[in-house]
Order: sequence, then structure tokens, then C-alpha cells
Amino acid sequence: MSNEPTVMQKIVSLCKRRGFVYQSSEIYGGLRSAYDYGPMGVELKRNLTNEWWRAMVHSREDIVGIDASIFMHPQVWKSSGHLSNFSDPMVDCKVCGERFRADKAPTAGEGDEISLELADKGRAKVALEKAQELAGEGVELRREGKHIRGLTAGDRGYVCPNCGSPFLSDERQFNLMFRTFHGPVDPIGDMVKAVTRAAEAGEDPRQAAEKALEGSSVYMRPETAQAMFVQFANILQSTSMKVPFGIAQIGKSFRNEVTVEHFIFRSVEFEQMEMEFFVEPGKGPEALEYWKNERMRWWSTYVKEENLRLRAHGDDELAHYSDGCFDVEYKFPWGWDELEGIASRTDYDLKAHTEGSGKKLVYFDPEAENPETGKKGWRYTPHVVEPAAGATRGVLAVLCDAYDEEPGDESGKGKRTVLRLHPRLAPIKAGILPLVKKDGMPEKGREIVERFLDAGVNAKFDQQHAIGKRYARHDEVGTPYCLTVDGQTGDDDTVTIRYRDDRRQERIKVDEAVEVVRTALAEGTR
Repeated sequence: MSNEPTVMQKIVSLCKRRGFVYQSSEIYGGLRSAYDYGPMGVELKRNLTNEWWRAMVHSREDIVGIDASIFMHPQVWKSSGHLSNFSDPMVDCKVCGERFRADKAPTAGEGDEISLELADKGRAKVALEKAQELAGEGVELRREGKHIRGLTAGDRGYVCPNCGSPFLSDERQFNLMFRTFHGPVDPIGDMVKAVTRAAEAGEDPRQAAEKALEGSSVYMRPETAQAMFVQFANILQSTSMKVPFGIAQIGKSFRNEVTVEHFIFRSVEFEQMEMEFFVEPGKGPEALEYWKNERMRWWSTYVKEENLRLRAHGDDELAHYSDGCFDVEYKFPWGWDELEGIASRTDYDLKAHTEGSGKKLVYFDPEAENPETGKKGWRYTPHVVEPAAGATRGVLAVLCDAYDEEPGDESGKGKRTVLRLHPRLAPIKAGILPLVKKDGMPEKGREIVERFLDAGVNAKFDQQHAIGKRYARHDEVGTPYCLTVDGQTGDDDTVTIRYRDDRRQERIKVDEAVEVVRTALAEGTR
């Protein structure tokens, strides 16, 4: 078995080494599924979200933005269905204790031969005893190293994703929303009293606890979309937007995911880039067609087109209110997975909040013909098409897409690791490198850096280590252009610009350096 790290392991290692992503609270052992974005990561994520905002809001007249509170009135989540329906089927493995989502578990047909695999021989010995007890006397199991053999799958249709065991608890629903409490009084004391009274009266203590907490419970939003529906009337009134129009938002969402996987791909805290596009009834399919193509076009600017695909949802995947949905999927190192969803949500959300709040969330078009009366003036509930992208998933996708290793020649010379990020996404746009720390080169380099910063271009002065090591360092963080100040600079006021992707070099005037880089950034030149 090869000890060579996988591509994903290499990317995770680079992310920590070069300051893209750190494990949260690492000095205390870390917190599962929580990550901090370092100096390079925060710039990359911000650049990606800025590109999205520019494309979705600043480059259009029919979309406006909003930045809503993370906490909303609890009735919002009741009306939207999140309190009753936003849950996953959870299962516990009776052998290894793993808790997982049933809908994400590996499949296994009834009667299929299966093998349990534990982390090591010691755990396998303990697991053998548990599995043998669960299997009963009629089944003889055997251990081979860290594997346990002699079992067949049951009628559940799946096994434990951690060890492969078919011995599982019953499925139970687990709500994904984080709950906390709002107000100056701690409700825990009231809850304890309510539970005690319920137990004494022979009533359900859980229901008593829920009722005691109900008045002060609030939830950390599991998506950014609902605020755009709730503020629909206010935005109409304050902006005079006309249908079709959209409301866009970038912000953090929180889901109490039990199954977390693939680094930052699925985590409990994540950032979303969502837009709700409101159209006339009957125009949803047309808008869905437009936005699925537009979103594919946007993503293909920043990742390779061959690593993208558009997948239509089957009828069994669609929400009950949706009449169409597509996923933009990216080919991650582990396979195809969702990057963005584009869904036709019909008029479900606005009607749900109209019913829940008692406030009419409708649109009046004085020029449109009412299809029921044939007269001018039509008041209706708009339908919605929602392109919803994951910013954190987007960061992982562009990192995976950009990561490359060049082997060099037979002696290994020229070998390098490089992030071929789109130049506008790169954390640092230009590295300014004095060849040596003398002869006025550092001072000239500082002067050039100031020119870039004054022009709004993120540049970094770097004089530590040999020039080759500095090039390698900037290759690993994706810096598209490095400008080297050398002995010739003092003679003719030129510098060498080195392009990251093909390592070609050319001389340019110092006075032209900022404009050369700005033009290359605008054109995406690598």
C-alpha cells in the first residue's frame, strides 16, 4: 500500500503551511468541522465573493443587495418549514459508536457479504466481541488483522460509513438548526422546573422542556434566503424595483451537521452567495433556463470547464413546491459534488410568509393585464428562481482546480508546486522582490510596492531568502506576477516581470508596472 499522500491531503497541507485555512482552536485540540481562514485564505474568499457580487449586483440594474441579521424571529423558521422539516435521519452504529446520516451511508444489498474494518487490531478485537454478540450464536465471525469477516448485510440497505457494520440503531430525525436563547433571563431554570413537574405528573418531560424554552428560543440561520423573502415588501417600497428583479446576499449560515467531510466542503459554519429572482407567474421555467446557463458561465471563468457539469434533479429529489432544479457540480478529488443549486421555488416562500405573518407579500403591476379579468392592473404573488452557491465550497473548488505539481527535469531541477488561481482571485496580485538587500534595491522595491497599493492593487514586498525560494513561495500562494528589482533597474528604471503559470520573464518600465499588472488582471492573463 502506497504511503504517498493523496491530492486532497496535499491541498490540506498546503492550506495550513501557506496560511489559507487552519483548524479552529488548534492549540486546544481543535473543534470538529470548524475552520479559520488565514491571511491567504481570507483574501481568496473575499476575492471570490467580490467577483460574485460584481457579477450579480454591480454589473446589473435588476438586482439589489441586502445584508440581513443572522438571528430572525422564530416564526420565520416555522413558516418556512425549517422547524418541522429541516432535519436528517440519524443512525448510531452499535459496533463502533459512529453517528451518521442514513441518507449519506454506503449502500449494501440484503444478503451481501460485508467486511468490517476498524482503525487498528486493538479496536478490531473489541469490535469482534460486540459484533459476535449482536450476530448471535448461529453466526461465526473471525478477525483478520483489523478486519472482521463472516457477516452479511441486513434489510436496511446501508451500513456504517466508519466500520461497515450492519448493526445499527433505528433512524430518528435530527434538526439541523442551532438553537440559542434571546433575552436577559436564562431559561434553563424554568425548563428544569417544567421537566420536574411533568415527571411528577406522568407527562412527557421533553414536551414540557420544549414549551418552557419556546418563549426565549432563537435560531442561527441555516440559510440566507429567508431574509430576502421576509424583506420583499420593504425592498419594493424603498427601491421601486420592477419585476423581474432580484435580491442578493452574501453571509454566514450554520447547520448542526453530524456528517462532516472533505475539509471545508461540509462544515457547521459556512458562507453562502444567494440570490432570489422574482418573476411573473408562468415565467419561472424561462428564468430557470437563463440562470442555470448564466451560473455555469460564471463558474467556468474561475475553474476549468471540463471539471464542471450541470445536473438536473430527478422528480424524487425535488422539493414538493419546486418545478425544477439544477446543480452546478464540480469534479472534486473524491468525485462530482454540488457547488451551486439553481432552483425554481414557485410562489411557495412568499405565500408561506404571507400566511405566517398576516402581511401580504405581493406585487402590483398597473400596466400588466390581469389574466382573470382581462383588464389592466395585475396583483400577484411572484414566483422565484434561486441561484444559491457555497462560498466556502467555491474556495475549495478553486484551490483544487488550481493545484498543480510540475516534476522538473531528470535531476529534479525546476520541480515546483503551484496554485494556478485566476489572477483576480489570487490573494497577492504582485510580489515585489529585490534581488539582494543592498545597492538601493530594497528601497526601490518599497517605492514600487507603494505605487501598487496606492492604485488599489494588493502587492507584497518580499526580500527574505534566495530569489528562487521566493518565486517558489509565491507560486504556492498563487501570486500571478512577480517583479524583480535588480542591478539593471538602477541603470534604466526597468524590472523583470515573471508570469506564474509558464515562468516566462520580460523587462518592463517601472513607471508602467502598475498599468501592466492592472491590464493583465482585467484580462485574466496568466
